[in-house]
Amino acid sequence: MKEFDYVIIGGGCSGLSLAYELEIHKKLENKTLVIIEPRNEYKRDKTWSFWKTIDHNFSDCVIKSWNNFSIQTSTKSKDVKCDNFQYQSIDSGLFYRKINEKLKKNKNIFFSKDIKGVDTNSSFIFNSLPTFKKNHNDLWQHFYGVEIETQNSLFNDSTVNLMDFNCEQRNSVHFFYILPFQKNKALIETTWLSKGNNDSLKDYDNQIKDYISNRLKIDNYKITYKEEGSIPLFYPLNIKEKNKINIGTAGGMTRISTGYTFLNIQAQSKYIRKNIDNIKSSRIFKIKAKYKYLDKIFLKVLENNSQKMPGIFFEMFNTSSDSAIKFLSNKSSIFDDLSIILKMPKWIFIKAIFGK
Repeated sequence: MKEFDYVIIGGGCSGLSLAYELEIHKKLENKTLVIIEPRNEYKRDKTWSFWKTIDHNFSDCVIKSWNNFSIQTSTKSKDVKCDNFQYQSIDSGLFYRKINEKLKKNKNIFFSKDIKGVDTNSSFIFNSLPTFKKNHNDLWQHFYGVEIETQNSLFNDSTVNLMDFNCEQRNSVHFFYILPFQKNKALIETTWLSKGNNDSLKDYDNQIKDYISNRLKIDNYKITYKEEGSIPLFYPLNIKEKNKINIGTAGGMTRISTGYTFLNIQAQSKYIRKNIDNIKSSRIFKIKAKYKYLDKIFLKVLENNSQKMPGIFFEMFNTSSDSAIKFLSNKSSIFDDLSIILKMPKWIFIKAIFGK
């Protein structure tokens, strides 16, 4: 059995982010690390997007940044400026390449496809693989996207279409999301917030084709990339164990009201790096309790009032854009929180608080 000082289980976003953070701050010069990851090769498979509320290590992996975003319902449309917190998208392919090129230069860092042969009893483990209880009533954010290129300049590449609710809802919450990378190139995603066992919502190709043709009025295009994924809108099991910390989604770094995870992973990685010398006795990094409480209420409202959610999301951005962005990014003050809360329909939220 091989012994390592640190073991990272899962070489995805959170595992690699932590390894990179430790490496660039020279925390692995006299320590050994193995990353357990079964994939044969790294290639672009995801697009991570967020409002840049904190600095991160991957500005050179950003495909594009925007200072504007929009949201539409069937009756209203709103353009929102985000000059103070640019909306950014990261290409996972660039992210993987940057990190792996750096890690491979350190002879103390190893990769293994499975954990067999690793003495986990003598290592400190960072686990990024979440464990879920099977519950068909749990809510998920699931999505499917295609990147398309057109011959003509058809997209406004200065504005992200954050949520377009002009589509069939099927008694769930459904919107389209457009990241215009160039005037003739954009990632278009169909996104659902629904219970995990509803396979009737997963005719993604038909949804995308219909939206591009009938909503965007685009007939001639080629698909250059596809991605598909799902994000739990509930917390995974996170049992405290000796010599082990869960990271990423497994460690509660996903905001369950939004699915945003990337910057939370970076904040967690930075915290672990600062405390790595005393990691066994350090407190666990967590998203603040107030966000967990407010998110659970919000998701209860979503579950019981899906037809009202387009209007509720719209009203969230009918206040100061900075307040809304900071609230969704775990950076809000009590004044920001109140400005959001006061925009919400009070009666249905009161009922959610009392479990009705």
